[in-house]
Amino acid sequence: MTTAFCYDDLYLQHTYPGHPENAGRLEAIMSGLDESGLLGRLVQIPARPAAEDEIARVHTRPYIQQVRRVAERGGGHLDPDTYVVARSYNAARLAAGGLLALMDAVLDGEVKNGFALVRPPGHHALAGRGMGFCIFNNVAIAARYALARNNNVERVVIVDFDVHHGNGTQDAFYAAPEVLFISTHQYPFYPGTGRVNETGRGEGKGTIVNLPLPAGTGDAGYAQIMDQVVRPLAQRYNPQLILVSAGFDAHWTDPLAMMTLSLPGYAHLARQLATMADELCDGRLVFTLEGGYDPVVLSNAVQNTFYALLDESTVKDPIGRSPYKETDISGRIAEVKRMHNIET
Repeated sequence: MTTAFCYDDLYLQHTYPGHPENAGRLEAIMSGLDESGLLGRLVQIPARPAAEDEIARVHTRPYIQQVRRVAERGGGHLDPDTYVVARSYNAARLAAGGLLALMDAVLDGEVKNGFALVRPPGHHALAGRGMGFCIFNNVAIAARYALARNNNVERVVIVDFDVHHGNGTQDAFYAAPEVLFISTHQYPFYPGTGRVNETGRGEGKGTIVNLPLPAGTGDAGYAQIMDQVVRPLAQRYNPQLILVSAGFDAHWTDPLAMMTLSLPGYAHLARQLATMADELCDGRLVFTLEGGYDPVVLSNAVQNTFYALLDESTVKDPIGRSPYKETDISGRIAEVKRMHNIET
């Protein structure tokens, strides 16, 4: 059993000059993996385009066709932040399908775990609307696909540690008891959702867990969250698969946010999630790339994540810890624990 990744050069053709979510993000990641020697140690899973029926488990068909039409006419914008160029529809289908292909390899026992190095990202995309740099909601499509497979996956945990709330993923599973969605995010911040009292509806009540965090939250706070919230909730839920929306924009150097996580802090999150997957679901853990807009952070954070998935102790940090005082979030953690009846 080993660790895999999914990548395709088509992901680089969805790009827009001057936009923070551009091809350079993934170029930095792949260059770092190659230079570190990690690339040759991983299994590459070929990407495939997601079928319309697979995407339509999350998105409306009129919206899917809207994206296709905008791309066919050469491009445009789905909202002020979210661009489409000529190859964006194909890249977005391949991003969703690449994650599905990697997840198939994990669920079929071909590999233990992996990281889908795909773009455009997805966790903001709603059923009928692209937003926040996102076109199709890759992780939500993957969760629906896993639950529909004949493979005894009945409960999926999605952990979203991007600095922005995964509003699209939350919306997709707001009344769905078969998915436990846990999001850590700066708040108040884009997109404005993700309050503590957003906990699900109907049969899904309690399966949406939001940790809206103040600016300045860093390594100690995120470690507390993993130990006191994520782990006990996952243990109680007992999933057969863990998916991770991996955004590296809570790093203290990221230009689009105001948190104080470091590269070792991110590495700790990855190791904790890998350990949790080993304990709960035979190691079945799949990361997918979301945000992160400092290329040096992205490159090293992804390398560190692979080291964690390979069960190795290496942590690369050419930047160092945050020079800023970290914000204490003990009160917020206690509030979330009360709301979700967590005893630790």
